[in-house]
Order: sequence, then C-alpha cells, then structure tokens
Amino acid sequence: MKISVLTATYNRKELLKNLYDSLLKNVNDGIEIEWLIMDDGSNDGTTERIEEWKKENKIEIKNERQENQGKMVAINHLVEKATGDLMVDCDSDDYFTENAFQIIKEVYEKNKEKKGIYAFCFLKYDTKGTNMGNDFKKQETTMFDLYFKEGETGEKAIVFFSKIRKKYQHQLEKKERFITEARLFHKMDESNKMLCINQPIMICEYQEEGYTNNIRKQFEENPFGYYAYFQEILQKDFQGVVFSKRWYAIKHFILFSYLTKQYQIKTIRGLQNKLWYVIFFIPGILKSRLKFNRKLEFRN
Repeated sequence: MKISVLTATYNRKELLKNLYDSLLKNVNDGIEIEWLIMDDGSNDGTTERIEEWKKENKIEIKNERQENQGKMVAINHLVEKATGDLMVDCDSDDYFTENAFQIIKEVYEKNKEKKGIYAFCFLKYDTKGTNMGNDFKKQETTMFDLYFKEGETGEKAIVFFSKIRKKYQHQLEKKERFITEARLFHKMDESNKMLCINQPIMICEYQEEGYTNNIRKQFEENPFGYYAYFQEILQKDFQGVVFSKRWYAIKHFILFSYLTKQYQIKTIRGLQNKLWYVIFFIPGILKSRLKFNRKLEFRN
C-alpha cells in the first residue's frame, strides 16, 4: 500500500519539520510513503530545507515551486502527480499521530474492495489532545450530511482513494486563489460516500496567519467562489437539514450576493429556503454593508 501526502506551503520552514518528523515515525513495513510538496513562493529557506531532507533519503519526497498562486492551485497540481493508492492533504501546520498510517492501512485492507466509498474520514485533534469536533454518529455518510444533518463540527482528516480523487479538482472562480474544500467534497458526495472512523490520525495547530484566522480576508478576496459554493448548497435537498445550518447557508448566500452584486433567488431550491431568503434579505444586506463598507449596487 502506498500513501501520497500532499502539502501546499508558504514560509512554513520550521513548522514543516513537525510534519516531516511525523512521517518518519510512520515508516512501517508494507506502507510506502511519498510526500509531495508545493512551495507557493516562500522566501524563508523552505526549498533549501526540503532539499536537505531529500538528501537524507528516509522517505520519498517530491517538491515543486509556484509563485503565489494559492493553496488550491497547488493541491490541484499535486493531485495529478500523486502515485499512491491513497492520498491525504496535510497542511504545513498539521502533522500525523505516531500510529496514523498503521490505522489507515488496517482500515484500507478491510474496505479496499467496498463499492461507493471515495474516502475514509478520521478525527483530527489539537496539540492538547482534544477532538476538534465530535465523534461520528454514522459509519457511512456524505460530507454534506455529516455537517448539515448530523450536527458534526470541527475539521476532519480525509484520506481519499486516489483513483476517485483524481477525477476532481478545486474549482476556482474568476482567477480567485481560494475556495473552501467543502465545495469539492460536495461534488464527490454526488456519486459516493465516506467511511467514518472514530480514531485520530492528525494533529493541528492553527497559525495566526492561517486561512482560518483570516476568514474575513478570504471572504473579501474570494467572493465569487464562496457565492458559487453557497448557491450550490441551496440547490440541494434540505430535508433533514438542521435549522442552524439552513440559517448558516442563507445568511452567507446573502453576504456573498452583496459582495459579488449577484442576486438570484430563482437558484434557491425549496419554498422554505426562498421564504427565509426574502425575509432576511434586507437586514442581511444592511449588515453586510456595515461590515464590509461597500456601496450597494445591482447587476442585470
């Protein structure tokens, strides 16, 4: 069994050491590892550090460089290059538990012939050993159902079947550089499900300059991708969706309608969602205008 680990990085030389060390701890008989790294224009000596690790020849490392094109472009490229049976994205501020790949191997061997599964979904812990979300309620589910119907929270570690993952790419809009991974997951949900395992395989330590801690900046710089994402969500069947998630989708669709100046109630599926959209449209637009300080304009 071979696992491809995909990492997009930018000025994270010191943090990458934690990930590298965790990969070395997971080298076991019967598990082949390749680490594919895309340096998104770092100037902190990241490339030189990676070259040093390659000379150690302890695991297979393949690295490339792009100039500030963003994480999603980087991952799209690395997916094409991956040669493993399985692949997993691992951010440069994340690293694996000591027994992560053995857990993955055991799950893979039991389920590699199972039909209709595109990924294994594992838990993700923080550096204090705390679950970043909840335990899974169902063994088989979709990413949409997991978060919108089953009340799941927090990040997960997703290990994909490579043959399926290679059929999909992160879809960016109007030369934007970022979009939530959930948009890709929801596309994959349409024809397959995930198998959920209540075991942690990854540790996360968020950085101040990371995507999660700069979400407002991400919204402002990538509004068309987020607009498309929430538009796609509101075209789904909302039977069984909890109210908090219904409200989450509608208020964000209004926000990104404002930021992109696109107002299309006809794309919303279901009378109830359309009604909530109409009720909260004006308050939502006014709140968005105050928060983002932009002039309200309509496009034909």
